[in-house]
Order: sequence, then C-alpha cells, then structure tokens
Amino acid sequence: MSQLDMALECGMSARHLGFVETGKTKPSRDAIGRFADALALPLRERNALLLAAGFAPQYAERDLATPALEQACSAVDLILRHQNPYPAFVLNRHFDVLAANEGAMRINRLVMQGRESRHANLLRQIFDPEDFRPVILNWTEVATGFLRRLHDHLAATPGDGPGRALLAELLSYPDVPQEWRYRRIGDAIEPVLTLDFRSPAGPLRFFETITRFAAPLDVTLDELCIDCAFPADELTASVCARLAADGAA
Repeated sequence: MSQLDMALECGMSARHLGFVETGKTKPSRDAIGRFADALALPLRERNALLLAAGFAPQYAERDLATPALEQACSAVDLILRHQNPYPAFVLNRHFDVLAANEGAMRINRLVMQGRESRHANLLRQIFDPEDFRPVILNWTEVATGFLRRLHDHLAATPGDGPGRALLAELLSYPDVPQEWRYRRIGDAIEPVLTLDFRSPAGPLRFFETITRFAAPLDVTLDELCIDCAFPADELTASVCARLAADGAA
C-alpha cells in the first residue's frame, strides 16, 4: 500500500501521514485506530500499536473460563457437539489444541492405534516423526497447508516471538525442506485442504473448514478458531459413524 493509498484509506492528507511517519506529529488515538483498520491488524497488534504510541490497550485478553466469555464458550461447545461423529477441535493463534470433540478423539485413537500424542500443539503433531506424521498419507500437502497458515499469521503479527520460535522448531524436524521457512505468496492453493490418514479401517480422507468469531472485541476470541473435518468419501463417513455407534454401545 502506497503512502497516498494509506492516507486516503485513513481519511487524512499524505502530508499529515508523512509527519506521523517521521515523528514530527504524534498520532491521536483515533488516528491509530484508522491506521489499524486500514492495515486490517489483529486485535493484539492494535493493542501493541496503542501502547507504542503511549495509549492504554483498547481490547482485553480474557481467559476462556471467565464469565464474560461464557456465551462464546457455549457457542464453541455447541459447534463441537454438533460436529460429531466427525472431528472438530479448537485452536489458538499458535495452533495449541484447546479442546476437541469425541469424533476427533475417536479418529485419533484409531489412526494412532492407541498411542498417545506427544504434543498438545497441532503443528508439532503434524511435523514430529514420532507423532501423527507417519500416518498422514499426504504429509507434504498437509504440512505446507498448515505452515502457510502460520506464515500468514506471522506476516500479520511480526512481533510474535513465540510464533517465530514455533516456526524454527518445525523447520528443525527431520526432512523438512529449509525453503519452507519463507512465505510463498504466489503458490497455487487448492480450494480445500484434504487430510488423508492411514488407519486399520483403510485410508480415511477428510476436508477441513475453519470457523472464527465475527468482529470479536476480545483478543482471545479474535485468535480462536474451530477446525472442523468432514468426510471426503463414503468409507470415511461410515468409519466415523461406526466408531460413534461403538462408543455409544
């Protein structure tokens, strides 16, 4: 975005924006809000911008267990329950798994054949050769698809030290191409990401959808996403249904 485009988007002159950029003029709280809107910054980065300018943060970051987020948590629980018998799980900005439904736990037990996952982080589960990686039949596609999401997050939140440490850790796993450290903007992207698993019941194929809160006013909710997996073939649908029936028996 050029300086002129930025100025027009923020409703100010390019000259005034130039004074702000060079430090000749201190931006008001309202101007910072307009900058953040123009750049589509996440709430955490908006707070950081306000702090850097000497203002108090605008958005709270509450724990999910607080009463203020009770309605939001109820909505998340409802989505998880209604997604059964298919998998669904809740992630934060660093892909830590905060919750999972019964469908996800049943599929995990099936493909891992009773072995416990070593990690509570989805990306570590995908990249670690001692975890889910050996049972993901299309591992390269899945790994690059999720890594693209991490790169997109880091591009929007350049000050996220833990996120960059996570990226470095993922790149350190065996047989991970070092060129994956770079964000590849021009690559063709498939309409949906499919996840193919090896299992005792045969190959299972899922495609993924992502649900986020619309216009949240809390940092925690802004960074929360619900990943839902749907069966991509009849075998996968029947296996999920059978596992649910066996669990209810």
